[in-house]
Amino acid sequence: MNKKNLFRTMAIATVATLALSSCNDSNKMDDKPEKVAAQTATPGSLRIAYVEVDSIMTQYEFCKEYTKILEKRQTNVQNELAGQEKNLNAAAQNFQNKLQNNGFTSEQEAKNQQAALQRQQENLLATRDRLAGDLQVETEKFNKALHDSLQHYLDLYNKDKKFSMIISKSGDNILYADKALDITAEVVAGLNKAYKSKPSEKTEAKTEEKKK
Repeated sequence: MNKKNLFRTMAIATVATLALSSCNDSNKMDDKPEKVAAQTATPGSLRIAYVEVDSIMTQYEFCKEYTKILEKRQTNVQNELAGQEKNLNAAAQNFQNKLQNNGFTSEQEAKNQQAALQRQQENLLATRDRLAGDLQVETEKFNKALHDSLQHYLDLYNKDKKFSMIISKSGDNILYADKALDITAEVVAGLNKAYKSKPSEKTEAKTEEKKK
């Protein structure tokens, strides 16, 4: 999978689960003119808007920064495992050469080196599982933070907008949607504004980026 899309699938799945129900009675219409689909709404109807998930992933600064962090972690994991695997292959080749050329002074020496190779292989597998687990935990942490930040912002956003539902649009999961219902630009702008106003989150992101 392309590294740029490595964590995107999981994050998109996380965002795609979001749907916001209005805290207000959906039968009550807001007197305030709305930018999105206000002219077409009728009393008693649902007022629905949608957000393009791809735009959230590519334009929301939090997503952009954390994706870089996760991609760096992935590269570090791959490099570490590749280095250990190279060492294991070299040791195995050395063992094979000595075995074929009667390079061992005794059968016990050959058995000891073979056992050492087995332990080296087991350590490689254990390291792979540990690093994969750490990466999975970090990815889940990112997904939860993304979900929480988006949900929090939409809660605030909808206090004035009073949509009955805000849904996520990703690829072809929605066959047709009127562009008048698209609030992506407003949401992305609002998310970025809120993110810039939280220096603690940006500091945390930079700290994570420096790790490993």
